[in-house]
Amino acid sequence: MTPRPIDPLRCALLLIDLQRDFLDPRGYAAQAGLDVERLRGVVAPALALLDAARGCAMKVIYTREGHRPDLSDCPGTKWARSRAAGAEIGTPGPLGRLLVRGEHGHDLIDELVPQDGELLIDKPGYSAFHQTDLDQILRVAAVDTLLVCGVTTEVCVHSTVRAAIDLGYQCITVSDACAASQPELQAPALAMIGVEGGIFGEVCDHASLLQRLPHGRWPIGALA
Repeated sequence: MTPRPIDPLRCALLLIDLQRDFLDPRGYAAQAGLDVERLRGVVAPALALLDAARGCAMKVIYTREGHRPDLSDCPGTKWARSRAAGAEIGTPGPLGRLLVRGEHGHDLIDELVPQDGELLIDKPGYSAFHQTDLDQILRVAAVDTLLVCGVTTEVCVHSTVRAAIDLGYQCITVSDACAASQPELQAPALAMIGVEGGIFGEVCDHASLLQRLPHGRWPIGALA
């Protein structure tokens, strides 16, 4: 089946949780025992997608997972799980309190510097739609398609894509621009998205996706 064209003005690039707490060896994920160096493999493909999105005036949205300093928005079950994993949310670490908003670890990695007009969504849960205004932002912008990348594939990427599909969005998960917490989970997580003819949307690698985007660089707002 020939992949459908992508209209950049009805599309948004969604970069999920590319923050220090997940991609820095001193952050939350590393303390929980995840292989951060492997997770960082998503950075180069994500940057290529970001450059292309900026070049065709596509909406760019970053998310960050984290909680209020008093942890009032952190469910007890989530806190207990993090404690059992050895990375208790809210405890001090080399990058500040783990997964707490305003701390150094909570912010995006150094390679990502949002430009004017690019949006940052702070979320307390796994889905980018849970307790955020993301759906409202996308509908006001007449966006109906999401290009999704980030970490981790089986948790925040999956949660976001599943919520998006239920809300009526079309999703394209970028296979090599997302990574699972454990390498053996990556292929099954991607397979679950594409099953039944794409029940949770399409899956493709970033090189194939770039070929479907306009190659000219347009000034932001030029096609509005």
